[in-house]
Amino acid sequence: MDLVGAVRAQDAEAVRELLDAGADPDTVGEDGLPVLCVAVAAYAVETVRALVEGGADPDRLLPDGTTPLLRAVEGGSPAVVDEVLGRDPRLRLPEVERGRLLDAARRWYEAGAEVELRRLTGALGPARTRIVLDGESDLVEEVTLGGRTVRAGHGAVLTHLEWQFRILAPVGELVARAVRYGDEDHVDRQAARWILVLRRSAETWSAVVEYHRHPSPAHRAFVAEFLSLGELMSGVTLHDRWYRQQLAVLLPDWADVEPDGGVLARVLGLLRDQVHPQTRAFGLRYAAHPDRRVRRRIPRLFDEPLDPMTAQAVRDLGRDPDGGVRAVAAETLGREDELGEHGRTVMLALLRDGDPEVRRSAAYGTGRGRDCSPEIVEELVALLGSDDQDVRLSAAYGLAGRDDPRTPQAYARVGPLGPELEGDPRADGLWRWRVRNEPTG
Repeated sequence: MDLVGAVRAQDAEAVRELLDAGADPDTVGEDGLPVLCVAVAAYAVETVRALVEGGADPDRLLPDGTTPLLRAVEGGSPAVVDEVLGRDPRLRLPEVERGRLLDAARRWYEAGAEVELRRLTGALGPARTRIVLDGESDLVEEVTLGGRTVRAGHGAVLTHLEWQFRILAPVGELVARAVRYGDEDHVDRQAARWILVLRRSAETWSAVVEYHRHPSPAHRAFVAEFLSLGELMSGVTLHDRWYRQQLAVLLPDWADVEPDGGVLARVLGLLRDQVHPQTRAFGLRYAAHPDRRVRRRIPRLFDEPLDPMTAQAVRDLGRDPDGGVRAVAAETLGREDELGEHGRTVMLALLRDGDPEVRRSAAYGTGRGRDCSPEIVEELVALLGSDDQDVRLSAAYGLAGRDDPRTPQAYARVGPLGPELEGDPRADGLWRWRVRNEPTG
């Protein structure tokens, strides 16, 4: 296989081997274009990376006046653009070329992928669209019309180019790019959020957070998403003490007035992550909230072991009509060392719930708990007959933690673990049981 064939096959490993063997990274195909353009047009990220790392020229002037990098920008895939940009694009590219790239990204973003395709191709029929994965985790709409395909990630491309070229776009503009699409995994939203975090200044942080008062729930949800990333980077983004002081005031005031259930659920999650002293009070206050997204947050707002009031709230949520709420309540309640009569009644019902996800969460929580009442122990034994290996593993682990003599037989019934479970801490339960209970350890 030659380099053109390897690129068309999107075989990145073969491309690397051919380049290492001396193949020209700027090899031209039958269409007169370098193979890098073929990889860019196919959105073959790994192949693009192999070519650029192997010396392919992303700035090579093509017969139509474009470059492989400009074609990548117009193609609308941030993952591809990041690979084609290469090292030090701000220093490598002259100002005029940087401006051309920014203008192209902005034109496609402002017009929209489908509208710009119609202008360029003159096609009148319906466009074919689908959602695809761009890079490792981001989602983007791919649009095909008039024999040409682009991805609608031009907002993210513009955001990345600005950052690489040391241009600080206004915060309001980045927020607008983020909320243009409702999906929080969309590449435009992800790029705007990440760049705002990377800007690492109190001014940027405050300007973003100001949108928590915006009338649109989409803007307020974006602020909560931004804060969740900011919390991960608080030690390097801002002075940690200042950051936590700001959140300590912001979050409870916001939770007090937030009308949208989805946004409120996010704010409550941030309160929990901050270990805020008012977290318990908000959990009790919103335990019967009409939005299930809020109720699903509640059990995890309470410290363990549960006190009488929080235990009652979690038991009530264990009877919730929504399976997702019951699942979270089941895991929280099951971890208790002493369930009490009312707690055991609810827990047994959850372990027998008709929803498989609820049963799985109930088994997982109970496996980590230590309530040794005969009813709970016998229910764990019964769960060893489940068709779900995860449930059987939790049951065996629960028996091991309670030093039940049937533990070896329980683990035998779990069966060989697949790759997704073999590194699970529950797999060590039998070994720990033997250390505690067998003379030879």
